[in-house]
Amino acid sequence: MTGFELKQVYIGLGSNLGDRRAYLDRAVGMITADGAVKLVAQSRVEETDPVDYLDQPRFLNQVIRVETGLSAKELLRRLREVEDALGRRREVPRGPRTIDCDILLYGDEIMADDELTVPHPGIPARDFILDHLLEIDPELEDPLTGKKYRELRHEKNSEH
Repeated sequence: MTGFELKQVYIGLGSNLGDRRAYLDRAVGMITADGAVKLVAQSRVEETDPVDYLDQPRFLNQVIRVETGLSAKELLRRLREVEDALGRRREVPRGPRTIDCDILLYGDEIMADDELTVPHPGIPARDFILDHLLEIDPELEDPLTGKKYRELRHEKNSEH
């Protein structure tokens, strides 16, 4: 670990190829294998329809909360290594994948560059991500707005 401050980080996991549940479980094990990233909580696993690129199998999705002293970029590199080790191919943007590991929230930090955007821009649009975040922490706030995610979820429900 390179930092002294431990961050609470939320990671989204998804798989829609092969033994989807096994890929999720293996990813969690690999992310936390050396102790630099500690598993704190995990949401239920939920089957969801694909988003954006629709002509592909349904996903199993889950969110985990971890604690780490790794920087956001170090953690991102670790997640890419896990994806590569589990056979992730990137030929089709947003296409089918054995595993997808995304940093959703990195503490209350806000960052955006070519490699990483935190909070993840998909959070407000994807109900399953909101639901999984709220399952782990019902009081969780959006670092961009300071609004609780449960309020955002309630607003989305009111629109339907």
